[in-house]
Amino acid sequence: MSQNRKLQKLELTWVGKYDEQQPLEPRILIENPEYSYGEVKTETLPNGKPWKGNMLIHGDNLLALKALEQDYAGQVKCIYIDPPYNTGNAFEQYDDGIEHSIWLGLIKERLIILRNLLANDGSIWISIDDDEQAYLKVLMDEVFGRQNFINNVIWEKKYSPANDAKWLSDSHDFILVYAKNKEIWRPNLLPRSDEMNSRYKNLDNDPRGPWKTADFSVRTYNVNCDYPITLPSGRVVTPPESRAWVSNKERFEELVADNRIWFGKDGNNVPAVKKFLSEVKQGMTAMTIWKFTEVGHNQDAKKEVKQFNSESVFATPKPERLIERVLTLASDEGDIVLDSFLGSGTTAAVAQKMGRRYIGVEMGNHAYTHCAVRLKMVVDGTDQGGISKAQNWKGGGGFRFYELAPSLLKEDKFGNLVINKEYNADMLAAAMAKQEGFTYEPSAEHYWKQGYSHESDYIYTTTQFMTVEGLAAIAEQMKEGESLLVCCTAFQKECRSAFANITIKKIPQMLLGRCEFAHDDYSLNIVELPVVEEDEFEEEMEEVVEEAVSSTEETQQELF
Repeated sequence: MSQNRKLQKLELTWVGKYDEQQPLEPRILIENPEYSYGEVKTETLPNGKPWKGNMLIHGDNLLALKALEQDYAGQVKCIYIDPPYNTGNAFEQYDDGIEHSIWLGLIKERLIILRNLLANDGSIWISIDDDEQAYLKVLMDEVFGRQNFINNVIWEKKYSPANDAKWLSDSHDFILVYAKNKEIWRPNLLPRSDEMNSRYKNLDNDPRGPWKTADFSVRTYNVNCDYPITLPSGRVVTPPESRAWVSNKERFEELVADNRIWFGKDGNNVPAVKKFLSEVKQGMTAMTIWKFTEVGHNQDAKKEVKQFNSESVFATPKPERLIERVLTLASDEGDIVLDSFLGSGTTAAVAQKMGRRYIGVEMGNHAYTHCAVRLKMVVDGTDQGGISKAQNWKGGGGFRFYELAPSLLKEDKFGNLVINKEYNADMLAAAMAKQEGFTYEPSAEHYWKQGYSHESDYIYTTTQFMTVEGLAAIAEQMKEGESLLVCCTAFQKECRSAFANITIKKIPQMLLGRCEFAHDDYSLNIVELPVVEEDEFEEEMEEVVEEAVSSTEETQQELF
């Protein structure tokens, strides 16, 4: 095989896929206390980062995901998203009609960050319909790895046919399921239903509890398991023709002695094995077809939304029972659940009722009109729709409402990037900490310890003019082994080499070229699509064909 031959893999390609993209600006999140609600607890996550409570974020979801990445990478157990389906329909909440290439490009950017946020034993569940399902499947294979594909769940979203359908009545959506690592991810079991448990009775008052019978014969013939059995009634029975008993005679007698064989009330029935409810798997494996009778349908979802906003019913809500099924399979109490297309807030509401931590992102105005309103009702316990009764929900908990900070740098009238005047000292310090990969956590003891990268490496941001004397005052307070990064707008040139354990940089110069500043909208609301000239397209296709032919010829030479 030629050493120069490019390694090839199956992947989806589209116009603009390989265009170079500038890195995203890692924005900070600013709490809006007007919309925060209830009680929230600050805890420490397994990665040592602080958890400040359930989060509802208003803003562009790509920028929001980037803002979360540093603190929550590898911490999210379950991701559920319901992105715009690209159906060509113009919804009130967002423009859902994007040319395939653009839609795929925008989704891919988000999937890459979502994968980074996902825990190693986590999973992602994506609702989609026929318009993009096949494309999304191939894209997911590329981002998450085909080997991590779990299943394509079919959700029955309608309970009756649409008689005005031009072709076939659309009655289902899909939920694509991928694991971060399929080798270690396992779904939880679904709870056993009352109907399933009702099949178990205790006809003989066995102290081990309810039981049901199972056939004591099997199809696989074994001469050692072919013997006559004398029933308590005195009647002698043998296995049915071409079958054998489950066990040999010795094991059968042990089962009889343990009262695990049932001969009927009168002792004249063919022997059957008693299967105790207490010994069966306490749950059931989920199937890939989810009926509306189990997880709800579209009309259920709209009724749930009307309970908190009857004037503006979200176009494509999902029923709470559907999300409950997802979170039951993919998470446990206390796990972090993320939905970056929060919509009407269903995922967050269900997560709250099920005792999960959650992060919800919504870019539209309905972050205020739907999500916040709904979650307040959940916290108060006044939302008794959806799964509330099934979960015995009485209220409690709370959430913090966040806005995305504006871009750290903004163009002045001359077109130069300067520090955004909307940033106060605290915001600037937090933003610089995030830019440099530090955890922002100001010290109450030392003003210059605004954040840390590890236990002895700190960052300090100031708009003051830094002098050697100013650095010296800080250096006197530093302990052996500590290091400090100082970010300021101006400093004496002597500061650069004044102290070996202090590095000083000037803002905004240190940030220029690092990422894309002053860009606030990466949403799916695309109006102007890229145009590919016909000649350019033909040239591209000729190159693709030539490469494919060449690759085929090389392969044939190697094989033959």
